[in-house]
Amino acid sequence: MTRKQWAFDIALAIAVGMQGQAEAWWGYGETHRQGPLWAQSALYAVLALLLVMRRWRPLTCLVAMTAACVVEHAMYGSPEGFAVALAPLIATYTCARWLEWRRSWIALALAPVGWLAWSAFDPMNDSLADWYGSSVWMSPFVIAWLLGALVRSVRLNADQRRLAREQREAHAVAVERTRIARELHDVIGHSVSVMTVQASAVRRRLAPDQAVERRALETVESVGREALAEMRRMVGVLREDGRPGDREPPPGTDQLDRLLEKFRAAGLPVELTISGTPRSLAPGLDLTAYRLVQEGLTNALRHARNPRAAQVRMDYGETTLRLCVSDDGEPATVAHAAVAEAGSGLLGMRERVAVYGGELVARPLPDGGFELLATLPLEPA
Repeated sequence: MTRKQWAFDIALAIAVGMQGQAEAWWGYGETHRQGPLWAQSALYAVLALLLVMRRWRPLTCLVAMTAACVVEHAMYGSPEGFAVALAPLIATYTCARWLEWRRSWIALALAPVGWLAWSAFDPMNDSLADWYGSSVWMSPFVIAWLLGALVRSVRLNADQRRLAREQREAHAVAVERTRIARELHDVIGHSVSVMTVQASAVRRRLAPDQAVERRALETVESVGREALAEMRRMVGVLREDGRPGDREPPPGTDQLDRLLEKFRAAGLPVELTISGTPRSLAPGLDLTAYRLVQEGLTNALRHARNPRAAQVRMDYGETTLRLCVSDDGEPATVAHAAVAEAGSGLLGMRERVAVYGGELVARPLPDGGFELLATLPLEPA
């Protein structure tokens, strides 16, 4: 239990205790007082004190309350009023709210026990009809138990949905990280392959007397080939479902026109706007920009409601690349807006952007549509 919970339970116990004392001594809320007033006062004080432990030991609290009531009723008779039932009702609710199902049923079974003791020692019950009529006072305890069980079920379902969502998000992030690692291995492997080929070409052009340079380049070639072999092994491990690796270089922003044509053919008009001075990007960053455009347009095609067009804007700044993908779908698209919260593709995009220290914002637009805005740091030109 937290300090806040302890403070609340202590405050609740004080409030219930004050109401019980007002009923015992001055008759506020009572129907019929029975026995010496100090006995009722002591019973209500004990019930209030037991409330302090209602969340710490729920079943012990309720059992102790039931036992205290049975003893007091047997000795001095059963009073009728609000205070005699208030604390046990709260304890019954607490048992159903915080205990597992098997133990919470014990709390429900204690309701007839408490009612039987209260009815048996109530001098107002002179006939069988009175006994039968008093059985209605078991219903508040059943209602309290059902309410606690309902709250527990709702909270458990909410927790299960949250855990399931977190597991899905974790799985999506893990899958995307594997994909990122695989693609970066492809990018690095392609670069190392080019370096090795270039080193081999330079070595063949050396003069016979350049033995030192030749050995250095041979070392570069050897290390490069070993690195490529390790890259191929690692990429093979990272491949999904045993699929072979791509033989083409990884895509980049130079292939955006071809990507946009695919979406136009699928029925989504797309316009590309480039501002600033375009510059060559690092291979991994270039691939990330391409994937951002691809994911943004895929979301627009799948989730936007009646979009008329989509916009892709790339702004090359001195130190950052701002990339925006937006559509003009109709407003109040619940499914489209939910993409920002639970879409596995956007989770993956956030991972990609985070690799390069960038920022990603996915949000619905005020006038309708959706926007994917990424800011990626650029290396100095």
